[in-house]
Amino acid sequence: MSTPDCPIRVLLVDDQPLVRGGFSMLIGSQQDLKVVGEAGDGAQAVDVVRMMGRSGEGPDVVLMDIRMPNMDGLEATREILTVDPAVTVVLLTTFDLDEYALDGIRAGASGFLLKDAMPEELLSAIRTCHRGDAVIAPSTTHRLMQRFIDPPRPEAQPDPRLETLTPREREVFVLVGRGLSNAEIMAELVLSEPTVKTHVSRILAKLQARDRVQLVVMAHETGLL
Repeated sequence: MSTPDCPIRVLLVDDQPLVRGGFSMLIGSQQDLKVVGEAGDGAQAVDVVRMMGRSGEGPDVVLMDIRMPNMDGLEATREILTVDPAVTVVLLTTFDLDEYALDGIRAGASGFLLKDAMPEELLSAIRTCHRGDAVIAPSTTHRLMQRFIDPPRPEAQPDPRLETLTPREREVFVLVGRGLSNAEIMAELVLSEPTVKTHVSRILAKLQARDRVQLVVMAHETGLL
């Protein structure tokens, strides 16, 4: 958990200096957050993460624009997570235009935010990602899946990893795929919070998913929903 003495370290990546400046002022106003670097494109971001990692002071969260010159946010996400798998990447996107936001999640990003999000949403997303949870709200998740994921082909074979799930884990997996939060899953299945968290952790491990955002993608792509 972050504290003023041990704040969440954030790297800002955007090709517009004014955008980076605005984010920097907002994040810098929070006691538990700290901007530790900036980059103007994906290639610079990879270099910064690599350089800072060598000193043991790398970022915890990378706030990454998708559309940038030289190297876009998608490729940069893959490269950064290769350099330092412990880093969390949050993509920033204009929903109506960046139709490859889903590809960023597949590349390992923990979620995405719309660029017109409210300041408190941005701050909350950074903290949420740092905890290891998804930053996509259930309603946004639903819209994303409806828009970007192709319906599974009838002849497509289910992912064999699904066979490793217990019946209860499969139930939880379906609800996660529908975008339900832990609290909503608790109510739906009449389970305690620790039990739901345990099921989600086991599902992540069995399906080799980075976070629950990727579980949502997998649930749709395998035709489970």
